[in-house]
Amino acid sequence: MPQLPKIIQGGMGVGVSNWRLAQAVSNLGQLGVVSGTALDQVLVRRLVDGDPGGAIRRALAAFPFPAMASRIWHEFFVPGGKPPEQPYPRLPLHHHRQPRKLVELCITANFVEVFLAREGHINPVGINFLEKVQLPHLASIYGAMLAGVGYVLMGAGIPSQIPGILDAYAAGRSAEYRLSVSGHAEATEEAVARFNPADYAERPILPVLARPQFLAIVSSHTLAASLLRRASGRVDGFVVEGPTAGGHNAPPRGKLQLNDAGEPQYGQRDRVDLGAMRALGVPFWLAGGYGTPEKLAEALAEGAAGVQVGTAFAFSDESGLRDDLKRDLLAKAAGGAGRVLTDPLASPTGFPFKVAQLEGTASDPGVAQNRCRVCDLGFLREAYARPDGDLAWRCSAEPVDCYVAKGGAEEATRGRKCLCNALLANIGHAQIRSVDGAIVLEPALVTLGDDINNVARFLGPDKATYSAADVLSALLVPQAV
Repeated sequence: MPQLPKIIQGGMGVGVSNWRLAQAVSNLGQLGVVSGTALDQVLVRRLVDGDPGGAIRRALAAFPFPAMASRIWHEFFVPGGKPPEQPYPRLPLHHHRQPRKLVELCITANFVEVFLAREGHINPVGINFLEKVQLPHLASIYGAMLAGVGYVLMGAGIPSQIPGILDAYAAGRSAEYRLSVSGHAEATEEAVARFNPADYAERPILPVLARPQFLAIVSSHTLAASLLRRASGRVDGFVVEGPTAGGHNAPPRGKLQLNDAGEPQYGQRDRVDLGAMRALGVPFWLAGGYGTPEKLAEALAEGAAGVQVGTAFAFSDESGLRDDLKRDLLAKAAGGAGRVLTDPLASPTGFPFKVAQLEGTASDPGVAQNRCRVCDLGFLREAYARPDGDLAWRCSAEPVDCYVAKGGAEEATRGRKCLCNALLANIGHAQIRSVDGAIVLEPALVTLGDDINNVARFLGPDKATYSAADVLSALLVPQAV
């Protein structure tokens, strides 16, 4: 195994952990990680906006399947960018019968993001996926491996199938992924996604791919131990996320109890037994409130290889978070007024989801209620079996009558927010809609960790912003290493 990083930069949101951020962190010898979520949408919207700076054109020139790259470029690239009032194009929704166009977009988009993150240095780069966003997994992982990704990280579910997929691609074989189906439907052929690299290669001999290291993101030592026993291949390490980490959190163990603000209450049962983690004999990193040199030193003393840090990097100059959102949230953090709510209802996945409280975003109940419910991206939909046994898809954040018509319970729709559209809005790619003759932008919804107010420590005197290098410099002080 290569030399282990002390700092893993978190794979945050959709496009927040972009290639620029991952490149900056990896270039400095730690592990930069790109977010693999919804990269097909991110690629298309960057192209429609004119590929500012020409980075995508540069990456596509290196793509091993030039005809595929050419198709995507010519369909979506808009010289100079689309007019501001024009909506982004709609792509087909992911489905168990994936259209070839969508598969090609996933392969290409993941290649582009990893390729760009690896430019200019020789250090490993990682990619982070959510297990619950299952339909794009096979094509996305293949695209990332084509670009030489060094680490694959996955949480928000039980990623037991991923190691075997990495093994298959490294051996030049096809792979499959068993989909989760709501209820107790019997497994059918349709509940298995399949991908054969030979169906998409433009050459008789497939590119030789190196197997990346696989790090499972877990919230308990029992899950870690189970993955080591039951995963489809080798698990190389774990990121142990506590309930203060941003994004999706594991639900509390035991009976759900809420505090006065409506947040899930975590207790002693939710603490990870670090002695048990050490006993597993594989590297692990601690995450959730570990973005200080003192916490890094504490993690190393507990036998961890290091820490994963997200929130601090989300505010850095290189992250994909919109500048206005960074500015407003940094101002709150600098004054000690930043607040993050662990919302048990916001995510259609049913997992608690961290929501930064900021006026004008969907964290504001008025903004959320005024948004017209629509599900046109569908990454967080769940599969369910129709009475005839066919698979279908629904999302508890879609229009209520549609969800109920698909057999969903109306109460499951209450409080749900469209994270897919909101997270794209966070990075400056908000969809544009016409509502009652008015042009409306999808609202943002920012996710950060509970330690939001600690990011002020990275601001130097008379500085309103900071870089990824500033974060690493502050964390890797002598006492922590």
